[in-house]
Amino acid sequence: ALTVRFITRRFIGDYDPTLEMIYRHVAVIDGEMVHFEILDTAGQEDSLQIEEKIKWGDGFAVVYSVTDRCSFDEVMRLCFLINHLHASPKRSGTAEQPPVVIVGNKKDLQFDRMVSTEDGENLSKALKIPFYEIS
Repeated sequence: ALTVRFITRRFIGDYDPTLEMIYRHVAVIDGEMVHFEILDTAGQEDSLQIEEKIKWGDGFAVVYSVTDRCSFDEVMRLCFLINHLHASPKRSGTAEQPPVVIVGNKKDLQFDRMVSTEDGENLSKALKIPFYEIS
């Protein structure tokens, strides 16, 4: 739903989170035309599948739900895996790390919240990765 919102500027309430999709989108960022290919994973991959998908990416939004503690608990593992898989100079000739952000989604669902904003901020500081909370 987050990816569809970014591309269409509309919220799609009827979204299947188990469906993996690749979206293509062009946007102007800082005056430059940027071509996006966004892999919206289903989040149910085994270790080999997720490693291949991480190797494919050039930037990452690691998204968790503030109403799902298990999804938050996966953030650190995924960020370390991204760092590890992109640390090898063999990948692109350099060991430059891709941009990564941590995103806490569903912040409007305050009564169902299981992960505090402070939890997200603390993880962000520990990993030295930007953090955003959105709806």
